[in-house]
Amino acid sequence: MGGPNLEVFKFGMYIMFPIGFMYYFGINLDSRFSVPDFWPKKGQTHEIPFERDEIKEEIERLKQRRLAARARRLQAE
Repeated sequence: MGGPNLEVFKFGMYIMFPIGFMYYFGINLDSRFSVPDFWPKKGQTHEIPFERDEIKEEIERLKQRRLAARARRLQAE
């Protein structure tokens, strides 16, 4: 059987393998696993209206959109 050197080597492998694994995959995570332009810019996102006038304008815009879709659907029939 192996001597004390083998046990020291095995212990070193048990300790160093997880540390090496974490070091290899743990550094530069932002540059290695990032997707450029994943999150939309501020101008590309929907802004929720908070003011009463903005809410009324948004409701009116959605109503016009719904009526236009209904008119196209009825015209197609």
